[in-house]
Amino acid sequence: MASSSFLAVFRIVLLVMFFNGMAPMHAASQDDIVSTICKKTRNPSFCFNVLKSAGTTDLKGLATFTLNLAHDKVAQTRALALSLVSKATDPKLKERYATCAEQYDDAADDIEDGKNDLGEGDYNGVNIKASAAMTEVGDCLDSITQPPKDPSALSSNGKTVEDICSIILVIANLLLGRA
Repeated sequence: MASSSFLAVFRIVLLVMFFNGMAPMHAASQDDIVSTICKKTRNPSFCFNVLKSAGTTDLKGLATFTLNLAHDKVAQTRALALSLVSKATDPKLKERYATCAEQYDDAADDIEDGKNDLGEGDYNGVNIKASAAMTEVGDCLDSITQPPKDPSALSSNGKTVEDICSIILVIANLLLGRA
């Protein structure tokens, strides 16, 4: 009887040691993945905040999460640009806002294509589409920095989209390395 009690206690101790030992290693690997990604982005602190809210550390899951986030922010910014077109009184700003709306429309298409590429396992395609979206957004940002000054949130939103796309680029490159 004493030996079976000893075995039961020994098994419990082994199980506790096993699960306690695994939890910190798992948490460390989650932090390592986020750290590996974020230190390569253009805005690491933004990246950490975004990826901590993703709810996953799987690279494909992170790619899906950030592509969806980029798509939502692009759509929001496109709607803002369209709204600004109708409200602008300065003809130069009106023209820039209209051009930005078109560029954000193209960026939305790029992000959608990137989602499709991810689903097909075409990580190079994801990289190319995220880069194309960044270029579209960057072109809009370049145009609205010219006088007359743009008083809207268009510039801030554009920088956020570029930061998200920067994360997507790093994740796509990591996925390429694993393919």
